[in-house]
Amino acid sequence: MFGLASSLACVTAAHRLSATFDEPVYLEKGLEAWHTGSHHGLIRLGTMPLPADMQTLPLYLAERWRGQPWDLQRDFRLLLPWFRLGTLAFWWILLVYALRIGRALAGRWGGRLAVALVACEPNLLAHAGLATADLAVTACLVALAFHFRASRTAPWLSRVGLPMLWFALALLTKSSGLVFGPLCMLVVELERLGRLPREQWLGWAPALRSLARDGAQIALGGLAIAFVYCGSDFQPEPTFVAWAHRLPEGGWKTTMVWVAENLRIFSNAGEGLVRQIKHNLHGHGTYLLGAVSDRSFWYYFPVLLSIKLPAALLLLTAALLVLRPRSLGNWAALLAAVLVLFSLTCRVQIGIRLVLPLVALACVGVAAALTRTVREAAAGWPRRLFAAAGGGAVTWMAMACILGWPHGLSYINELWGGLHRGYRLVGDSNYDWGQGLPELAEWHRAHPDASLAVWYFGTDPSVEQLDLHPVKLHDLPIERPEDVPHFLHERLAAVSTSLVYGHSLGETQRRASEFFRHRRPIDHTTTFLIYDLGGDASARARTE
Repeated sequence: MFGLASSLACVTAAHRLSATFDEPVYLEKGLEAWHTGSHHGLIRLGTMPLPADMQTLPLYLAERWRGQPWDLQRDFRLLLPWFRLGTLAFWWILLVYALRIGRALAGRWGGRLAVALVACEPNLLAHAGLATADLAVTACLVALAFHFRASRTAPWLSRVGLPMLWFALALLTKSSGLVFGPLCMLVVELERLGRLPREQWLGWAPALRSLARDGAQIALGGLAIAFVYCGSDFQPEPTFVAWAHRLPEGGWKTTMVWVAENLRIFSNAGEGLVRQIKHNLHGHGTYLLGAVSDRSFWYYFPVLLSIKLPAALLLLTAALLVLRPRSLGNWAALLAAVLVLFSLTCRVQIGIRLVLPLVALACVGVAAALTRTVREAAAGWPRRLFAAAGGGAVTWMAMACILGWPHGLSYINELWGGLHRGYRLVGDSNYDWGQGLPELAEWHRAHPDASLAVWYFGTDPSVEQLDLHPVKLHDLPIERPEDVPHFLHERLAAVSTSLVYGHSLGETQRRASEFFRHRRPIDHTTTFLIYDLGGDASARARTE
């Protein structure tokens, strides 16, 4: 029931949202890969190809059937909902493995509660309806953790072969699988060894040797599968060639130029993995609680989780920590806790989507903990109280999904004030990722006499087809905040919340956003603030 209801929510929401920032390029490069047989376009972006391949395959087959290619500008709104359907395969993988882990940890009801919490978690559900990679890698990592934990004493095929396959799939969905996969296996194995009776602790040494041996096979085999799947165009790497030619004259330069020009192995999976590693090392602009950083905040993810996770899940976890802390000693909950600690080292901080595996494992771990608590509680009111807490948490989370539909991407829990003021707390894929154009178009239809300029945080090409006037203020020569009205020829301006209260796209964007932050909007949609510029806007600006 939860699987069907959540899938229906994803399908129906897909028609009510415009593309998120990344989806148009995934659609373009995914179809390009089917046309050319090369994953070069995706890998050059640091994007692993499996999700886009699956999401665009039906569209490519439809192209072949109709006998002509899609026009991505003209047909984009038609293609987008179908493009997003491909993610539902990963959604069902996640639900199935949530069920299997819950059952393994706490029996039949543990599995049922795990599915309910995962299906009703607003962030997971929101990303299940998008054609991106974050839900896909979550599903593959959860499956990897399950098979690795369940088969430590099994024959090679189950002990190494299946985890190797799921590790390869995790790598092929997103580069973060390269780090999250080994971390999951290490934590799961240490938790298993920690459960051995004290008299068997001498067995840790051979067990750790077995872990190292199996882990190496899983990692190397998974990498090999990923490299084979991604393939290669057998071309030199242009940046490597350019670097070699810039070296000082001499024998070293001659050697490196020859190597660069003849090392024809690109593009390949390693290129995509390296690009994402470099991205994390360099960091990324981020926004949290009104503060902006060009690199990162060390506390970003713990604070973000307190904002974006459902209040019901947070309160249920807190209650178990106080009343039954030992119940949270299952491997799913422990792995989620380790991933919270690991998140302190992550420098790319553009959304909870980057730690969705943590969210899924937390739901499963809490479900198992609560189920065991109910089973072990004294008969009578204590048992009924814990059971009611589980039912209440599922109901609360389900209501949050229903009331927030189709804007689950912008979900902010009740402890932080709810969805409608969340843009002051978080931005980018946590709130406004470019998905709000249909709602803005509805607002415009309700105000037909208003000519509306739009400063849009997104890449959806259909913005050009709406009766709007898009303007890219961040690309214009704005020298002072008060210059903004000179570049807007309409009385009303709709501005994406991520451009007003988000991380910086450059100095021009900073000046333009400063102008809008000092004006009071006359109205808003979920992801757009609407301003009446009227006459001399700068003279009438006032602090909100």
